[in-house]
Amino acid sequence: MKASLICCSLLVAGAALAAPGQDRPQDYAWSMPIQSPAGAGVVQLTLPREVYLHASSASLADVRLFDADGKRLAYALGAPPAQSATQRTAIPVRIFPVTGAPAIGDGLQGIDIRTADDGRLLSVSTRAGTAAATAALQALILDLGRQTQDKRIAALRFTPPPRTDNYSAQVLLEVSDDLKQWDAIGTTTLNWLSNSDTQTLANDSITFAPRAFRYARLSWQAGEPLAFAAITAQAVSETDIAAPRASVVLQGTPGKQANEWRYATPLAIPADSIALQLTQTNTVLPVTLGVYRQNSYVPRHRLHLRHQARPAQGAYFDPLLSTTFYRIGLDGKERVSGDLAMPVTQTNEWVLQTSTEHPVTAANAPSLRLGWTPATVVFLASGKPPYQLAFGNNNAAAVAQPLAQVAPGFRADELLALKTASAGPLKPNRGVEAPAPATKDGAPWRLAALWAALLLGVAVLGFFAWRLLSQMKAEHGSADKQEQEQEQEH
Repeated sequence: MKASLICCSLLVAGAALAAPGQDRPQDYAWSMPIQSPAGAGVVQLTLPREVYLHASSASLADVRLFDADGKRLAYALGAPPAQSATQRTAIPVRIFPVTGAPAIGDGLQGIDIRTADDGRLLSVSTRAGTAAATAALQALILDLGRQTQDKRIAALRFTPPPRTDNYSAQVLLEVSDDLKQWDAIGTTTLNWLSNSDTQTLANDSITFAPRAFRYARLSWQAGEPLAFAAITAQAVSETDIAAPRASVVLQGTPGKQANEWRYATPLAIPADSIALQLTQTNTVLPVTLGVYRQNSYVPRHRLHLRHQARPAQGAYFDPLLSTTFYRIGLDGKERVSGDLAMPVTQTNEWVLQTSTEHPVTAANAPSLRLGWTPATVVFLASGKPPYQLAFGNNNAAAVAQPLAQVAPGFRADELLALKTASAGPLKPNRGVEAPAPATKDGAPWRLAALWAALLLGVAVLGFFAWRLLSQMKAEHGSADKQEQEQEQEH
């Protein structure tokens, strides 16, 4: 019984050594207040720039959300969703009436059509000798003009002639790109009903799935054909909305090698664009940008990679980008090289190398600008507001959850329509020392600490087990000796 109690106590002690402590806001060096919209259950937040500058983990494993009572909130972390804006444009349509012969079949029977070289419709007329006995209106040929690739026609709206009080007819709409092949895309009933108070009830449009076409043909299936005063097409276009961007400008220091400058970089920044800010006008600077790696690391992405032998041991320079930056004055204005796109790169130091023909000194040392797309945090606004965003802990493990667990059952359009929270100013937490710039993710260090605690627990357990066995053997030997003595007495 005594041995069981000791073993259980040792196991509990070992588990306590290995288990991480409770997550608290005061365990993190930095925090930012979060203003969440009232009444919103699931909220989105663009991760602030300050998080990337002060986080201790390349994977943002040390990011936390807490409520006013210090309770940790569930959140998902991911790339911002692709968004687009729909624009609607009204396009006046050119109308060409077709009289005499009905428009039947795949083409226009007995009709002459003249077009310009650019496809613009010039005239529609009835051929001599083929006109019907009556010159009544049979159909309308419509020219919508040449549309840009991003525009699609989604509807046509009709304006009746003046003093049209009551009208009703069923029409068929066909479309074409060459005035030869026609595709029927919809029918509708057009009507205008007016009362004695000049109030009008109208169904004056036909809608359909957005599609691209140049010409349209309108014919009547029921009712009297009518020469409309105007027809307007509604064009829709989708424009991609660029995700929010963040950037940081870094100052360099001379490197150990000649013509080399180094830029200390926050490790959490997932840089996907890079640029140099030159200090002097009329400067052209060919450079190579890269990072120092250990010889056991094989990079996955290279841009304009120069072949370079690697040392057998130690660090080597890995060139990622070779290009020319410039700042040139022209007619009172400046022409400056812009940001260059690159695969996402995370490092704690960028290295700039130049040739001896283009030396860089302290007087003309350029600044390095990195750009990236911040991640989006989707969190459940539970608990007691106000909330705070905390970060800056080398030993923190990742707690971000899949989006399906934070916002279960949400459709893509519902996620796009989530209300947005905003972050307040950056504040250091008192009594918490700001972590030193991380050279790698904090999770391996935490794992090593847990293994050390477990090994220590096993060692302590083994020591006490050995002591217990020794004690049991001693007690057993003493009992045997007493039995022998009693037998001798008898």
